[in-house]
Formats: sequence, C-alpha cells, structure tokens
Amino acid sequence: MPLRQRLENLPVGRKLLVALLALLATVLLVANLAFISAAYWISQESVAPQAMHTLSRLIASPPLSADALSSPAAAKALLKRLDDYAPLRAAMIYDADGQSLAQLQRGTKLGLPMRIEEVESWRHQEFRINQLVELPQLTGKPGHLLLVASSELPGVFYTGTLTASLVILALSVVLWLIVSRLVRRLITRPIRRLEELSRQVTREENYALRARRGNRDEIGSLADAFNTMLVRIEAREQQLKGARDDAQQAFDQAQRLAEETRHSNRKLELEVQVRSKIERKLTGFQNYLNSIIDSMPSALIALDEQLYVTQWNQEASSLSGTRLDEALNQPIFLAFAPLKPFLPQLKRTVEQHRVEKIERVTWGSNEQPLHFALTFYPLTGGGGRGVVIRIDDITQRLNLEEMMVQSEKMLSVGGLAAGMAHEINNPLGAILHNVQNIRRRLSLELEKNRVQAEQTGISLQAIDRYLQAREIPRLLDGIQQAGSRAAKIVSHMLTFSRRSDRQLAPCHLPALIDQAVEIAGNDFDLTESFDFKSLSIQREFVADLPPVPATANELEQVLLNLLKNAAQAIHQRRDNTLPGQIILRVRLAGPWVEIQVEDNGDGMPESVRKRIFEPFFTTKEVGQGTGLGLSVSYFIITNNHKGQMEVQSKLNHGTCFTLRLPLTTPYLTTGL
Repeated sequence: MPLRQRLENLPVGRKLLVALLALLATVLLVANLAFISAAYWISQESVAPQAMHTLSRLIASPPLSADALSSPAAAKALLKRLDDYAPLRAAMIYDADGQSLAQLQRGTKLGLPMRIEEVESWRHQEFRINQLVELPQLTGKPGHLLLVASSELPGVFYTGTLTASLVILALSVVLWLIVSRLVRRLITRPIRRLEELSRQVTREENYALRARRGNRDEIGSLADAFNTMLVRIEAREQQLKGARDDAQQAFDQAQRLAEETRHSNRKLELEVQVRSKIERKLTGFQNYLNSIIDSMPSALIALDEQLYVTQWNQEASSLSGTRLDEALNQPIFLAFAPLKPFLPQLKRTVEQHRVEKIERVTWGSNEQPLHFALTFYPLTGGGGRGVVIRIDDITQRLNLEEMMVQSEKMLSVGGLAAGMAHEINNPLGAILHNVQNIRRRLSLELEKNRVQAEQTGISLQAIDRYLQAREIPRLLDGIQQAGSRAAKIVSHMLTFSRRSDRQLAPCHLPALIDQAVEIAGNDFDLTESFDFKSLSIQREFVADLPPVPATANELEQVLLNLLKNAAQAIHQRRDNTLPGQIILRVRLAGPWVEIQVEDNGDGMPESVRKRIFEPFFTTKEVGQGTGLGLSVSYFIITNNHKGQMEVQSKLNHGTCFTLRLPLTTPYLTTGL
C-alpha cells in the first residue's frame, strides 16, 4: 500500500500527530540550515576578508617586505610566521621579476600560479577568497604576496550547532508527547466512543440509545447531531409501522380495483394498436418527406418566427459544414454564419409575408468562389409563422453563361479580323518588298550598283562606310523585323477568323516547353532593367508522358506568350522581396494532358480575369500591347486543338494558366 494511502487511512488523532511531527522536523531542519548558512556567509564575506586585509597591511611594510624579498629563505621564514593564522589556507611570495620565492600550503595542496602573470587568470577560477598584495622595496620593482583564505568553518561551530540541535530535538519530542496525550484524550477517545455507539445501533437496530454529550466542541456537536438523528429515525420507524398497516388496507383495495383495471386495459390495448398503426404511417410519411427534402439539390432550411432552425436537409449540412443535430433549435446566424447579413430580409419575410430573392451571392469553398441564389418564402399555417430558405448553387450556370458570352465574343471578332488582315497585308507586303529592294541596291556585290555609282561619280565603298557609320543596316533590320511581326499578327488574325485545316502530329511536350523557355530567355529590356534569365524556372513534369497530338509551332507560340506574360507580371510586382519564379507543370488528368504556367506576380482582380481572353483587351499602356496574344492563344487551344484553356488568379496571390490537350486526335481534318 502506498505511503500516501496509508496516511489517508490513519485515524484523525494520528493524522494530527503526524502533521505536528513533520512540522517540528521541518522547523528544526530549516533553522539549522539557516544558522549554518548565515555563519558561513558572515565568515566568508566579513571576517575572512577583513582579517586578510589587516594581515596584508602588516606584511606590506617596506622593512618587512624588503627583508622577505631578499632571498627564498627569508621569504619562507616570513610565511612560516603566518602558519599559526587559522583563517589562512595558502600563501605565496613572488620576487620583483614575478617568479615564485616561497609558498605556504595548509591541508590539501592547491595549484597556485608560479608566476605573477598567471595570477589573474587563476583568480577567475578560484572560489576561495584571495588577495594579491604588493611588497614594496627601497630600490627596484616591488614583489607580491598572494593570500588565500580558508572556506571552512571551525569544528567547534559544528559541535555547538549539533548540541543545540539535539537539545531542541529533545524538547520537541517532549512537547510532541504532551500534545499527543491531549489529542488522544480530547479527540481520539470521544470519536471512538461515538463510533462504537454507531456500530451498536446498526447491529441491534435499537434507536433508543443515546451518545454522551461530552465537551462543548465540534465532537460534542457531532454527538448532539447523532442523537437528533436517532430521535428522528425512531419517530420514522413508528411512522413506518403505521404505514405498513395502511399499506395492507390499500393492498386489499387495490386487488378489488385490479379486476376493474384489467377490463379497462383491454379497451386501451385496442386503442393503442390503432394509434400505433396511425403513428407508423405518419412516421413513414415523415421519413418519405425527409428523404425528398434531403434528396433536393438545393439547400432547404426552415425557421420559426424567432429565426431558429426547425428543418435542415443534407445539402444545407454539406454547404455550411454544420450537422443536423448541431443546427436544430439554433439561431440561423449561428448554424449558417454566411446568412447573417440577410437577417433583415428574413425578418421582413416573416413580418410582411413577402417572398425575398437574392439573385447572386458568392461564398468561398476550398479557395474556389461559389455562387448561389437565395430565396426566402414565408411559412404560415396551423404550426405558426416562419420562413423557408432555399439556396441554389448557380456556379455552373454562371460559368456556362460566361463561356457562352466568351464564345459569342470570339465569333463576333472573326469578321473584323479577316477584313483588317486583308487591308493590312497589302501595305505590309510593300514595306517588306521595299526593304528588300533597298538592301539589294546598297549591296557591294551587285554589278548594276557599281556601274551606277561610277556613272554618278560616287564611291560605293564610301556609301557603305557611311551607311555602316550611321547604322542604316540596323534600321533596315528593325523595319523588316517590325514588318514581319505585323505580318505574323495579321496571320494570327486570319487564323482566328477561319477554321483550321492543319494536321496534328505527336509532340513531346517537355522538349517543346524547354524550347519555348529557351526562346523566352532572349527577352530582355535594358531601359526597364528586365532580363528573363534572372527568373527561377521550376519544372514539375510527370514521368513517362506519352506524345500528345498537336501543332508544334502553334503550341510553342501559346507557351511563349504565357511565359512572357508571366515574366512581365513578375517584373511589375509592387513587392520585390521574393525572387521571381515561374512553375511549369505537365501532368495527366484523365483523357487530357494538363499544362500549367504559374507565376508569383501580383495577380489580377476578378473583373480583369473575366475579360482576359477578349480580343484587343489589355491592361498595358498604349503602344505596349495589342490585346490579341491571349485571345489568339485561346483560339489555338480550343479551336485548333479541341482543348481547354482557363485561368485562376487572385490579387497578391499570383496567376496560373491551365491548358488541357486531349490525348487522342480530335476531329480537325473533317472541318467540323
């Protein structure tokens, strides 16, 4: 049995004696420790330092110190005179050069420094009180005396402390014996007498016995309470005897009534059977209604007049995350927190019996916004007034509407793109043709150019040097590149405006993406201090990826456009503390191959995200973008490759473009 349990099972008197004994022992121990500690502290902090200071002043007198430093024998004789000084533990004399002349050790030998230069570091490691005294000489440098005090108390101190402790212990034991006798007489014996009386009453069932009053303390009050209890039990016993007689009479009467009750029970059984059938039908009908309500694709919530939940279907639990048992009989703003802003409409529906509709609300779910339509119906009838809430998920409908609007915009721009392309092609062809003619007519290798230069008296080499000095060839290159770029834009517009009849070929996506990254790596702008190669490109490609049917140059064009847009978004960030990073992912998603281009730029608001694929829509300044890059990319993916293209973006959370290409060849060659 553990010690704690034994102490708890001791009688009250012994518990008091044990507590008193523990208290006396604790007081005695604490007093002795405090006395020894105080004596040690006084000895170390006051007596020893003062004695060593006085001793050092006596030895440091010039005649005595000069004699001690004259030879090792004189130094040793001086230290021998200090041997009778009890607080001294050790001493050492150093000559004028810092060398040890003589030393004094008492008890276990201490590791004293042999040179004066080692004293300082030694003092940091020594806990005993020590003092370094300078010994002056009449001529020359002084010597030094190192004194180390003893950290021990005299033996007589411990003897006296032990004697005092034994005397106090003896007096404490005598006091404890006196107190234990009083406790036994005043506490233990009265309690035992009361315990014996209680056992006698229980054994004999004699409630006429009484306890002796005793002293006027708590035990005496307990005896009075015990006597009062015995008086009441005795009276209750008399009442029980009378009650038994009355019960016998009642039993006889109950037997007479039992026969009558049996006849009544037969009638009640028939009624209960009928009611049970009705209840089963009602329960089945209620379960059927609950199944219908739970099967509804909309969240259905019924509230009473105080807007407390009375009905809650499974869709409401899925949408709010609150179980049925947690939602019932709770205020609606606690069971379904997103409905709290609509409490005025709910109250108006209850009070005015009017249907309230909220066409569209947006709630987040797993970091994806979901759109819902809310309808509040007034509830009237015999069950009281209330309101019914229906919550319909319209996210898919809105997405379809957005896709339809996007498709209509794509179709409407087709005619405009074709007309503009034909109108722009003619001047572009003239520009590129004229640039080619200028290059031919400035060429040194063409014979007709040399003949014409000689006829006019002009040196063709001088003209070439002038053109090189003025960087005319570079300007012509710029004209030709700009014209080619415009021609490429026109080509994209024509592609956008008509169906594609090109053939798809198996492409290795990782190699194609790496080639697009390599081309994008040449994008830099000295005026904006921008370089694509400074960005971190992270590749997350799935292993063993099968070839994907695609047009390589078109898909490379789309990837290059997305990479440049991501680089520009990172370059235009407001917070540049994090390094720019573009993540490229390629993975399988069912019958699709999914390509993602994600950047850590500032992202875009929802209003910009919805219009990002519209032709000629751009957020760049005038002259820095045509607004056709993403619309042409969208057309290439959705029309030419029968794939999907979407974007997810939030402000301050970056942007992620997702391309999905089918693994099987789509029906492009048939012209459908």
